[in-house]
Amino acid sequence: TQQFVEEAILCFETRQYRAAVVLAWVGAVSVLQNYIHTNALAAFNAEALRRDVKWKPAKTVDDLGRMKEHDFLDVLESISVLGKNVKQELHKCLQLRNGCGHPNSLQIADHKVSAHIEDLILNVFAKYS
Repeated sequence: TQQFVEEAILCFETRQYRAAVVLAWVGAVSVLQNYIHTNALAAFNAEALRRDVKWKPAKTVDDLGRMKEHDFLDVLESISVLGKNVKQELHKCLQLRNGCGHPNSLQIADHKVSAHIEDLILNVFAKYS
């Protein structure tokens, strides 16, 4: 996680904004997955299985990565790890990450990227690290 964040900061400082968005997001997801693995794995698996009967219960942090990130955030809200408004903001961060992580004509600048990173710091890194 620390390495993702350090790379995100380096990318931001060198104006590689799309990469900064992607790496900051990956770091935040890593924090959330580690938190779930350590603190709420049973509740997570129960809710995931309730939503999808084909879900194979996660045992490791890597197993949590089998779930789409959008769905992962929804499960976290359902088990009260995330509040509704935080989940909505994180969905926006995920949408920006998806826009930055795939070939397209999206243009972003420093203020958008710094706001993205700030949202992740306040709502994920500061709370779940």
